[in-house]
Amino acid sequence: MALSNHALSLDFPQHKDRIKALYHSNPDFKDLADDYHKLDKRICQLEHEDVTVGDEYFNQLKIQRAQLKDKAYAQLQ
Repeated sequence: MALSNHALSLDFPQHKDRIKALYHSNPDFKDLADDYHKLDKRICQLEHEDVTVGDEYFNQLKIQRAQLKDKAYAQLQ
């Protein structure tokens, strides 16, 4: 399974400065970003450890990550 880092600043390099500014000035964005990074870390751990988890569970984690990323992107606009 391909491992990749989905950090917001890597996925949205054009918004790197805005991500940093919002993270330090907007508590809601900070909470969202923290939740996103925790979930992304969990997904990466599962991929790296090659832990057997149900496809439905793993796919649900990825859907949650995508939803958080969409919310973060909306705040970057």
